[in-house]
Formats: sequence, C-alpha cells, structure tokens
Amino acid sequence: MPGSGHHGDRFRYGPWQGGADPLAPPFDVREALDEIGRDVLAGGSAREALRDLLRRGMDGRRGLDELADRIRRARDAARRKGDLSGSLDQVRAALDQALAAERDALAGEDTDDARLAEMDLATLPDDAAGQVRALASHEWHSPEAKAIYDSIAQMLQREVMDAQFAGMARALSDPDPEAMAAVRDMLADLNRLLASHARGEDTTDAFRQFMDKHGELFPEDPKDVDELIDALARRQAAAARMMASLTPEQREQLGQLMSDALADADLASEMAQLGDNLRALRPGLDRGSPVGMRPGGEPLGYSAAVEAVAELADLESLMEQIGQGYGGSSLDDIDVERLEQHLGADAARDLEALRQLERELERQGYVSQGDDGLRLTPRAVRRLGETALKKVFEGLSADGHGDHDDRRTGHADEPTGLTRAWEFGDEQPLDVPRTVANALRRTGIQPGQVSLDVADFEVVETERRTTAAVALCVDMSFSMVNEGRWGPMKQTALALSHLVQTRFRQDALQIIGFNIAARRLTPVQLADAEPEWVQGTNLQHALMLASRHLRRHPQAQPVVLVVTDGEPTAHLGDGGIPEFQWPTTSATLRATVAQVDELRRAGAALNVFMLGEDPGLARFVDAIARRAGGRVFTPSVDRLGEYVVSDYLQARKGRRAAG
Repeated sequence: MPGSGHHGDRFRYGPWQGGADPLAPPFDVREALDEIGRDVLAGGSAREALRDLLRRGMDGRRGLDELADRIRRARDAARRKGDLSGSLDQVRAALDQALAAERDALAGEDTDDARLAEMDLATLPDDAAGQVRALASHEWHSPEAKAIYDSIAQMLQREVMDAQFAGMARALSDPDPEAMAAVRDMLADLNRLLASHARGEDTTDAFRQFMDKHGELFPEDPKDVDELIDALARRQAAAARMMASLTPEQREQLGQLMSDALADADLASEMAQLGDNLRALRPGLDRGSPVGMRPGGEPLGYSAAVEAVAELADLESLMEQIGQGYGGSSLDDIDVERLEQHLGADAARDLEALRQLERELERQGYVSQGDDGLRLTPRAVRRLGETALKKVFEGLSADGHGDHDDRRTGHADEPTGLTRAWEFGDEQPLDVPRTVANALRRTGIQPGQVSLDVADFEVVETERRTTAAVALCVDMSFSMVNEGRWGPMKQTALALSHLVQTRFRQDALQIIGFNIAARRLTPVQLADAEPEWVQGTNLQHALMLASRHLRRHPQAQPVVLVVTDGEPTAHLGDGGIPEFQWPTTSATLRATVAQVDELRRAGAALNVFMLGEDPGLARFVDAIARRAGGRVFTPSVDRLGEYVVSDYLQARKGRRAAG
C-alpha cells in the first residue's frame, strides 16, 4: 500500500507506513479448508485435521509445532542458567572473608577479650545460617570484618525484596533508614489495595493513586490491579518453587537467612500479609513443585534465582498453552505477550496469523467452537462433500460413464422448457398458448371463437425424477481403520450425501454407522467421527434402523446400501443390549437375516459393497444379497465411492447394475 505526499502538483509514493495494509484482501481460508478436507477424507477427524493444520502452519508462517520447539529450546537454556543455591555460596564467601579479617585483628591483640573472642569463633556452627545468627551478638574487633558482616544482612534483605518487586534493588541500595521507611509505606499501601480488590470494591482510582506514588518500583508497568497481582504472584510463586528445588539442608539455611534479613518486625509483617493476599487472589499458581534446573552453572543470587525460575515457569506455561492438549483449548489461551518476551516479535506475528486463520474459519461459518474445541460446520462439510463427489465423478467419467440423470419424459415435477404433442394417457399439464396458436394456424382467425382439434393440443414436457429413500450403512468397526478403509468410507458417505443434497433434494438419505451398535449420523457427525476401538460388527442393528427409515417414506424407491469388511459379530439381545461374540454365532446370523427379510418385504433390494477378501464374509453377503434380491460388489478401496454412487443412481431409476 503506497503512502503519498505532495508538493504543489507533485506526488511522492513509498511503502505504506501506517501499520497493517488497509486495502489488503480478506484472509482467504479456502486453501486452509481444502487442507483440512484432505485430512478428513483420508480418515482423520475434523478436530484432528484442524489441530494438524494449526500445528503445521501455512502460507510460510510457523505453526504451533515449530513454536513449541523454539519454546522447548528456550526452556532447556533456562534450565542451564545457573545454580539456585548461589546465595548460600555468596553468604559463605562473605563470612569467610569477615572471619579471616576478624581473626587477623584478634591475633594482633594481646588481651583476654581477644582470646575469648577467638574461642567464640572456634565454636561457631558449621552451617552459614547458624554462623550468621551466632555472629549477631559478636563484639567485632575488626571494623573491616564488621562492615563485611553487616553487608551480608543488607545483601540478603535487598535480594528478598528484589525477588518480590522487580524494581526494589535500586531503592534499597541506599542504606538510609528513610529508604526502608518508604518500602514499608509502599507495602502497607499495596496490602490495602489488594484487600479492597479482594472484597470486590472498585479499585480503579486507588490503583492509579498507588502507581503515581510507587510506580518506579514496578517496571512491569501494570495497567490495572489484576495485572499488578499477576506480576507479583508470578514472582512469589517462582520464589516458592525455587526454595522447593533446593535440598532440605539448603532450604533450611536459606530460610533462616531470609527470616533474619527481615528483622524489622513491621517489614516482616507486611511481607507476610502480602504473601497471604497473593495466595488468596491467585490460588491456582504452582508454588510447590521443584524445577529441573541443571547443576553446574554459575551461582545465582536469591533474586536472580527467583527470576530464573519465573522465566522457566513462563516457558512451561507456554508449552502447555501451545500444546492445546486440554478440553476446550483455543489459540486465545496462549499468552502472546509472554511469547513475544521469550521468542521475539516474529513468533508473536506467527501466532497472530494462526489466530486470524482460526477466527476467519469461524467468521466465515466453516468452524464453530464447542465444548471440546473447534469443529466443522455443515457449510464446511458440504464443501468436503463437494470435493469428494467431484473425485467420484472424475473416476466415473474416466470409465466412460455419461450423465446419470434419468432423462425419460414423464409426470414428474421439473419442466424441461419444451412442449410436445398430446398423446392418449398423458397427465402433463396443457400448454394453453401453444395449443391455441396451433388451432389458429390451422383454421385462421375467426371472430369470437377458436375451434380446437385433438391434433392442436400440446403438453408441457417434464423431466422424470423418481423419489428415493436411501439408507447407507457403513461399517465403523476398528478393522476398517486397521486396513486403511476408514478414509474411503468417509469420503464415499460424504460424496453421496452431497449428491443427494444438491441434485436429488427430494430423496431422503440416512447414513447409518455401525460397530458394536448402530447409530444415525448427520454428515457433520460423520466428518467428526473418530475410530472407536471396540469390537463388534452389528449389521442387524444397522438394517433395523434402515427399515425404520424406509417405513417413514413409503412412496419412495427403497435403496439400501451396505459397506462392510467383516461378518456380523454382534446383534441386539434382550432389552436392546448389544451382544458381541466371535466367531460369528448362529444367534447373530439369525437376527441379521431376520432384518434382511424385513427389508425384502418392504420391497428394498439390498446391495452390499464388500471390502477385503474374507471368504466367510463373501459367503455371508452373497447369501443375504440373493435372499434380498440384491447384488454383491467387491470394489477396491480407492474406487468404493464410484461404485456406491453409481449404484445409487441406477437404483433410483428402478434398475440395478450387474455386480
């Protein structure tokens, strides 16, 4: 999009600088839908196809899989950031330095007090926390040693506060008591603000006043109370997880050091209250699980260790969000700000492109959001059916098949636009203008009268279309999946459904899926259907549902088509409960044959499309086809759709193709 400027009558053109191109075409989702369709027609579920597309990405954009891989690498790098127990190392190093200076000073003094002090130093505890606590009452003889010791408490206090508040280290670098008073004042204001928010009060003005007064301590620049709570709770949870990652001995020592560092009773009370408030306001955060930091890195101070754990927690959360492995997951769940923070602006742009694709699919009516995530809509399934039917007719055309409509003229409901001479027995409506014109041409114009003869009559020619009630029974047992027949089965059913919906709307199609039991399926349900790893092929139940469908349309041509790759191994027993038994039992055979006989009495010929080369299945389907006056077809899997659609077109004309 060019930007322009002008001077007089002269214009300058250059690249558009105002953000997104305002004249860019709408997001084209047809390619995305076709990719989804290929996966569905290959046997996948709609939800899986949508997830796979988002994982792969498209149009040169990274998908979720590549983003997840980058996050995984960043997480591994974060785990190598350093040693979480670095604060203890820092304290030990400072203590060693202070004790060495103190012992040198004592060695130069020839007094009883010096000897007693040396005895006190010799009996210090072995652990750093115990030494710090014991030295609190020590009468220092070396000013240098005392200064080093005092710096330990200041360092720990600064680390504790900076771990909770990102901007606190700078404020506490000044040992002036007024600085600490300002910190206590901030904590008191913060706890009042959080308590008001927890009570459900409007804290908009209070938050603004708080940030005006203390905003320099919060470099995250939160926009409201919730963002402030999120930032504080994130660091609090990271501190708890950092402590949980230490050994019990390290945890005990560091805990004592932190407690001693907050020796100010008011400061300790406010910090404890802040911790309680944050736990109550954000109870779901992980505060107890240790992190898998890898040993051997640089020692990290307490604040740096907490920040490293917080970074690792962010990356773990992003991994879960991008994985989309939980119910109702959506790309809107992904924290784009955290993603940009850790992976850069290009990753955020790639995610936004995927979000736009998801939104456009939904806005244009191809997907909808359900309790279990995105799913295809009837509009999308119609497009899949159109694609499947096109493939079927391409195969039929290649075999030399012509137009499959019945073009015999008759008494159906669609005029051809032509007329013909009336014949005895015709029931078509008369074409009055043509009939009168024939009479006038024959007799000439006579004032006040028109003389008609039988030869003058013409009728409106109509195209004969029979009405059919079609039951397509498709085997959905796990053997269809194992042998690679699930996809062609879906493709066939969707193609036939689209053919009926678009070219034979007066027909009534019912798709019936069966495994251990049978159920009616809409095209959308069929597209969404995933393999169920259950045993059983209940053809009896499927034919029972087919009979009910035919009875609802008694005036229609009955068409029953069965696609299966296995003998019946289940039937409905007493109480309508499916009973499975392998090998096939006589009870299952009798129950299935009884349903075949019912179809025969309804006038329906049963055509079976047998997949595979099971001899037992071949004998069974041949027997029931003969019994029902139908045929058995043995198409290859890749031509199943052509056989089924072609047989449907023949059946609705009242004649069947030879098997």
